[in-house]
Amino acid sequence: MVVDLGCGSGLWAQELSKAHYHVLGVDISEALIAIARTRVPDAEFRIESLFKTDIPQCKAVTSIGECLNYLFDPDNNWQTLTQLFLRVYSALTPGGVFIFDIAEPGQVLPEKVTKGFSQGEDWVVLVEKEENRNLQTLTRRITSFRKIGKYYRRDDEIHCLQLYKSTDIARELCRVGFQVSRMSSYRSYHLPKAHTAFVANKII
Repeated sequence: MVVDLGCGSGLWAQELSKAHYHVLGVDISEALIAIARTRVPDAEFRIESLFKTDIPQCKAVTSIGECLNYLFDPDNNWQTLTQLFLRVYSALTPGGVFIFDIAEPGQVLPEKVTKGFSQGEDWVVLVEKEENRNLQTLTRRITSFRKIGKYYRRDDEIHCLQLYKSTDIARELCRVGFQVSRMSSYRSYHLPKAHTAFVANKII
């Protein structure tokens, strides 16, 4: 079994299912879980906080795409994060692996707001980012326009992230008992600036 924490709409769960893994996906969003259940009918999904859910015995736990940073979940704080590491370690079978990535401080210059955009044939996404160095938080405002018929539909989102230093994360994982490797990419996919991926192995 692979447990995917912060599974969202099930894109990663779908790939795991194609590779013939039994998947348990956990996400706090009822709407995203509804999409995931349609996308991956063979997988199991729960609408719960990833910081509080019961993690069954498994060979791997994943959390891809800054899931451990998001403050959508009111249970997200340093204490619950470190407790999560302990629970993941306990749930993994010997030789099991915990793979995840985090956003770190330093994405935006102090007292600056960065703006950027991406566009395709019938869509545009505008992104504005601002970082609070004192609180180590990032606020990301996203405005998207998608063409539907002759008109464009607008959607607005605000993402609030608690930023963590990779050195602090690595130290805590080692304290729990993991053997830890840090990466700046998932093979050919390079993570954005001030992001780190972790592969934490349970050796015992």
